[in-house]
Amino acid sequence: MPEAPNETHSKPTHHYNLSETNKKKLEFIEDVTQNADEAQKHVLAEILSRNAHVEYLNRHGLNGHIDTHTFKKIMPVITYEDILPDINRIANGDISPILCSEPISEFLTSSGTSGGERKMMPTIEQELVRRSLIYSLLMPVMSQFVPGLDKGKAMYFLFIKCETKTPSGLLARPVLTSYYKSSHFKERAYDPYTNYTSPNETILCPDSYQSMYSQMLCGLYQNTEVLRVGAVFASGFIRAIRFLEKHWALLCHDILTGSVNPLVSDLSVREAVMRVIKPNPELAGFIGSECGKNNWQGIITRLWPNTKYIDVIVTGTMSQYIPTLDYYSNGLPLVCTMYASSECYFGVNLNPLCKPSEVSYTLIPTMAYFEFLPVNRNNEIEKEKQELVDLVDVKLGHEYELVVTTYAGLYRYRVGDVLRVAGFKNKAPQFNFICRKNVVLSIDTDKTDEVELQNAVKNAIDHLMPFNARLIEYTSYADTSTIPGHYVIYWELSQNGSIQIPPSVFEDCCLTIEESLDTVYRQNRVFEAIGALEIKIVEAGTFDKLMDYAINLGASINQYKTPRCVKFAPIVKLLNSRVVSSFFSPKCPKWTSPGLKQWSKTNNID
Repeated sequence: MPEAPNETHSKPTHHYNLSETNKKKLEFIEDVTQNADEAQKHVLAEILSRNAHVEYLNRHGLNGHIDTHTFKKIMPVITYEDILPDINRIANGDISPILCSEPISEFLTSSGTSGGERKMMPTIEQELVRRSLIYSLLMPVMSQFVPGLDKGKAMYFLFIKCETKTPSGLLARPVLTSYYKSSHFKERAYDPYTNYTSPNETILCPDSYQSMYSQMLCGLYQNTEVLRVGAVFASGFIRAIRFLEKHWALLCHDILTGSVNPLVSDLSVREAVMRVIKPNPELAGFIGSECGKNNWQGIITRLWPNTKYIDVIVTGTMSQYIPTLDYYSNGLPLVCTMYASSECYFGVNLNPLCKPSEVSYTLIPTMAYFEFLPVNRNNEIEKEKQELVDLVDVKLGHEYELVVTTYAGLYRYRVGDVLRVAGFKNKAPQFNFICRKNVVLSIDTDKTDEVELQNAVKNAIDHLMPFNARLIEYTSYADTSTIPGHYVIYWELSQNGSIQIPPSVFEDCCLTIEESLDTVYRQNRVFEAIGALEIKIVEAGTFDKLMDYAINLGASINQYKTPRCVKFAPIVKLLNSRVVSSFFSPKCPKWTSPGLKQWSKTNNID
């Protein structure tokens, strides 16, 4: 079994034979971080030069000026709502240079939300080159720490998601779907460092069940060749293991007979898988023996014995999955390789075998123009520090909200990520990801903020009015002890009426909350990435006990306010110890694939 991360892994050993390509990529990182300030000035000058005459910049008074001083003086810091009218114009077919001089090639849908729906970020064809650049840096960095990764394969569970078209015909889809469907991915040259167990056809299959089944089948069949495993998010990889728990008998049968289960009906997928597998009774028996045991601890290292690490995002809200991953892998290193979003790809982790709690990302200065808005410990903008800070001027230990100016037409755009400066690579800062601003609950790609949760709870308590019951207080918890994880809402009630509230009413409350949450949450529920929402009714006085606990830990009684989400284990334990009844949502909330009619209605388009 590979060693867990420790001090000896914190620095690369330089005796490995790196390929010439790897050396050039590492030299590139060295160069751009050494000259971070010059690179950033060049990026902003280039963006302004290319887009000098676009409508958005002229609207704010830039009027062809391309000097950075004027840009910083007059351009406002914005959020998605500020440019939504412009995005709707482009989506409706306006081809004039509104945000960018280059044609908008598609929209990248964000897992963040605006008004309960996915954000749509404009992008241009050239951005695919920049995203590909970030990917090309990952294995040269990793190879410094883990030798021989070119001698085997990666078992990564990669998926495409639904896409739609705007009224103008432009595609709107997640950034990874855009990348996987591009020639940069589909027609990539052979590279021993990006040799996957999953054929392209299995990744590009739009049916999530068929995609998962076929990828798992190929990964199991090539088990001894696998050197690393992963998915984009920790939650996604755990879903894959959960899938294996449910379907291992069918998978073993396919390996035994060298066939593919009829449930995989996509002919291109079947043909791709059949090129990989042949009858292997010995392997089928081995897998069946391991999966048939009651204890699944270490199942990853048992089934894929040469695995050196797990490549998943475990920063931010994904850190809640670390204990589960440790259980399934016997403590394999958990590697977070890169930091990206639909707005922009940002940077890479140059010390990938560090502890998950110590992950920091070095922003690559050529990707976009980066600025930083200082925030305080409550992730609120510091009133006395409204001035944006340049990339090379951030201070060690300070926290900032990331602001980007991109080649694709975002100008001083607040991404919503809160970062802490952890150190420096030459002159480029390295950041810990702290959280998404205002997000209180997240299980998978969902991001529920305090306002959304409050509105959902408000809608649900209407069901209690006939029973003369009212909500005294509430909080929430993202419970990942179950697979899939689910939202738990703790309610303390006061009831003046004598009629007992039936369980069905609380179940209706659960469903109403789910129906009130955004499309990202509801889609994840339908696709079983998130479990049924649970309401736990707690004893009277529970939230007084919660306040007493916080005050005993040093909170001010004058400034105390009930947290809308709890994460601290002793507080969760306190709440659970006072639960008197528990109810689950009886069915999935409504969600349909976001077709044109729904998209137009959401964006107030006739």
